[in-house]
Amino acid sequence: MPKNNRNGQAAILSDGEYFKIRSQIKNKKYQLLLDLAWFTGERWGALVQLKFEDIYQPDGKPLEIITFRAVTRKASPDGKRKTRQVPTHPTLKEILRQYKTVSSSGYLFPAQNPEAHINLRLADKILRTATERAGLGDKGISTHSTRRSFITKLHSKGVDLYTLQKITGHQDLKALNGYVEIEASRITNAIALI
Repeated sequence: MPKNNRNGQAAILSDGEYFKIRSQIKNKKYQLLLDLAWFTGERWGALVQLKFEDIYQPDGKPLEIITFRAVTRKASPDGKRKTRQVPTHPTLKEILRQYKTVSSSGYLFPAQNPEAHINLRLADKILRTATERAGLGDKGISTHSTRRSFITKLHSKGVDLYTLQKITGHQDLKALNGYVEIEASRITNAIALI
């Protein structure tokens, strides 16, 4: 069930919906926030806390691997946080090359006070506003949609749950399974194999 008034599962986005939403975000910095969410599947709470050195080399070239520091990530049920590293997708690497940052130190998404990062509430507002402008306001899209879309898309392309577990940092396969949405046609095609 897609989200309705913040209840239910976050909607899965198609590539077309992602591009529609992206086109409604006019600020390049916030487009990059959406792109990082789309190509890494990380939670937005960790994304807003990214630092320049998590993504870029000191000379401004994108790193081969993006690092989400443990301190920025959601804790597991046992209270532990783990660093997650994700290889930089070629498309994302090109976006990062073209993105011109104001500073090579500090947060990638600084707040008014450059010593702080934007908060999740602002990031959520940016996404919701763009979603409304794209005509997708009633679909149940939230900041968690990019994570669910990332996981579902990889799974639908044949990536097994154990590999997905490594990519996403989930400790529990049961929790990871909740992110995967299976299309009805896939079920029908599976039955046809018998």
